[in-house]
Amino acid sequence: MAMESGIQSKSDEYERPMSQAPEDARASSGTWGSDGEPLVPEDLYLTSGVHIGTQQKTADMRPFIYRVRNDGLYVLDVSKTDKAIKTAAKLLSKFEPGKVLVVSARQYGQKPAKELATLVGAMAIVGRFMPGTMTNPNTPNFIEPEALFVTDPMGDTQALREAVNIGIPVVGLCDTNNELKYIDLCIPTNNKGRRSLALVYWLLAREILKVKGVIKSNEEYTKTIEDFEAQF
Repeated sequence: MAMESGIQSKSDEYERPMSQAPEDARASSGTWGSDGEPLVPEDLYLTSGVHIGTQQKTADMRPFIYRVRNDGLYVLDVSKTDKAIKTAAKLLSKFEPGKVLVVSARQYGQKPAKELATLVGAMAIVGRFMPGTMTNPNTPNFIEPEALFVTDPMGDTQALREAVNIGIPVVGLCDTNNELKYIDLCIPTNNKGRRSLALVYWLLAREILKVKGVIKSNEEYTKTIEDFEAQF
């Protein structure tokens, strides 16, 4: 798939709704789903850098991009991130926890991936993904997950490829430069930033626990974003 790049003209596909926020602070269309409320205040998404994309975009990610900054960075619509986290929590909650596999080759995604898996009872593989882990029964530590969660489709290509081979659904954290081939549910987000990964994983864990009835409200969730954040 060809990669599109460069700053778009004023007549491009990004419609910018009226907002009282400064131009360089806008990062959402303001549509937060059926309940009309974001999972966290929009400012928290912004200060965590969830909206910061790259200077490249794929055609697949075009619907999730809100605007282009003057420096050429594409900005993700965090209201779509918010809605996707809610959807992902409902989807992953349909599976037995031990049948969900969370992977992250990316360094900053490894701690949050393990924290999520620990909290919800899922499996986690961080760092190098051994070929054959899901496809070769003779491989040490062979597993048979029913759903896969990837931190970055580009970095987690081996796990993604094996998930496709065995026909299980894939949820992925996707930046502006990712392609969505083989991704069944995309959570548009900065999947490279330490703080952004911590926030998204923290929220996903909270929402899964709420869907499953483990906690009844946000106030019962005792984990902090810092608990999910990778250390330097």
